Amino acid sequence: MPRTAVRHRDGRLEEVALDLIVPGDRLLVRQGDVVPVDGSVVEGVAVLDQSALTGESLPVQLRPGDAVLSGSTNVGDAFDLTAERPAAQSTYAGVIRLAEAAQRSRAPMSRLADRYAIVFLAVTAVLAGAAWLFTGDPIRAVAVLVVATPCPLILAVPVAIVAGLSRAAKLSILIKGGKAIEMLAQVRSLVIDKTGTLTRGQAKIVSIWVTDSIAPDELLRIAASLDQASKHVIAQTIVAEARGKGLALAVPSDVVETPGEGIIGRVDGRLVMVGGAHFIAGKVADSGLATLGRPARSPSPARSTASSPA
Repeated sequence: MPRTAVRHRDGRLEEVALDLIVPGDRLLVRQGDVVPVDGSVVEGVAVLDQSALTGESLPVQLRPGDAVLSGSTNVGDAFDLTAERPAAQSTYAGVIRLAEAAQRSRAPMSRLADRYAIVFLAVTAVLAGAAWLFTGDPIRAVAVLVVATPCPLILAVPVAIVAGLSRAAKLSILIKGGKAIEMLAQVRSLVIDKTGTLTRGQAKIVSIWVTDSIAPDELLRIAASLDQASKHVIAQTIVAEARGKGLALAVPSDVVETPGEGIIGRVDGRLVMVGGAHFIAGKVADSGLATLGRPARSPSPARSTASSPA
């Protein structure tokens, strides 16, 4: 959870504690920052990874006036945010409070272990006293206490539950307390309320369709070469796919990226554009290139590629 935020004040930027943020403050959210408070986009396009909050793996694009949830990660260019709630009332603070409450809660098995531990301790004390009485050796009594100590019984269940909650948290799974994690042992069926939340958390190329004589792998190589200059999640997927196939990527030049929409640059002397369908269509029309065709039946690609000779 972020502890500070960058705030606009009197024509300059200052880094302040979250407790000092009030509704109406204008904040700068830099690339890679976690949005500190709930608010709305002031200007520009915000490209946010909200997977920690919604489970959706692909970033979302928000424009001026759109609401932004705290806890989202800025994966695009920096943008300004108008705070609408104090940090203590933000969405992400609520998630943190839920996690802390889960750590403080005691599962039914923990309470049961504590209750039996008291009885077990009494029985152990009686046995230790009997060993001392019949042998006259206090070391025997100590041996009984050491061997029959109830500590494992008291500690085993809470440690196991906390370990399970921590392990789940590292996998971005939030479990509301030990009682819930105990009930998972009895689950036999799982019902998901909507699609798109149980994903691998990353995009994947499923097909490449070309309209020219260029080979699919060559098109992939050109697109990946340009996308090396972008941090967009789909750009990274294209680069990873090309490298996985052992393609030799070129160094792009004259790169200009429109956050969340697409990127333009030169690869091997060619003018190359990679981006969404609307971005490519607009740039193709502006540059005088032929309109990109579409197959009669094909999946709608998240990003398209166009290239032309220098």
